[in-house]
Amino acid sequence: MLHIKAKKIKLLLSACVMSALLMPAISVADTAMVLAQAETGSIAARQAADQRAALAKKAEERAAKKAAKKAQKAAEAEKAAAAKKPKPAETQAPVAEPMED
Repeated sequence: MLHIKAKKIKLLLSACVMSALLMPAISVADTAMVLAQAETGSIAARQAADQRAALAKKAEERAAKKAAKKAQKAAEAEKAAAAKKPKPAETQAPVAEPMED
């Protein structure tokens, strides 16, 4: 009879010890899961912010390219207009007229 009681006590004691040892692991796992869910939200928000910043940068680059292109076209048009303008008489070479004696 004493032998059966000792087995029951050992069984109950080992069950208590095992549950006590496993409880911190379970609570740590819950905490890790909660932290993972919280970090997922912040990671997604950070990624969205990075994406918005990249899109804004691309938009600025496109606008800068358009402005540069317009400036280049204006400069070319100005050069073309300057080339079409007749030269003033002072800058033209004098025409040699034959002398009459």
